[in-house]
Amino acid sequence: MATPAYMADLKGLDELSARELYDLLRMRVDVFVVEQNCSYAELDGKDIDALHLRLLDDGELLGSTRLLKPYSAQDPVKIGRVVVSPTHRGKRLGDALMTESIAACERLYPENPIALSAQAHLRRFYESFGFMKTSEEYLEDGIPHLDMVRQPATQLA
Repeated sequence: MATPAYMADLKGLDELSARELYDLLRMRVDVFVVEQNCSYAELDGKDIDALHLRLLDDGELLGSTRLLKPYSAQDPVKIGRVVVSPTHRGKRLGDALMTESIAACERLYPENPIALSAQAHLRRFYESFGFMKTSEEYLEDGIPHLDMVRQPATQLA
């Protein structure tokens, strides 16, 4: 199935309208808390300083990620809260989300590695984007995860 047309945008929290923020948080809660039956602190304080990458189709939210800025020049930028709307699954939007998120990280922080905490069953998916496992499997909110890192594009060339 071909990837649907979408527009990607990247905004800080203060740039999101109240409706955009509501849609973003609702999608994350619907998937991570309700669908995955996982009780965790969705409002963890990290959204305030994060950049939010969204895939949109005519204003409808298809999926999103959260990009956490590196603390220092050597630290990784982190991709998290990778989520596709349940009504738009099966359209390869996860691929589009990761492609857009990696491109944004490389554009904003070209010298920094990119890190993420992957649900363990998605290891091969993230490996297909150049991420390498850097930890053993661990439980996060009752779901098996592992840490993964992608080296900066300057080191991959």
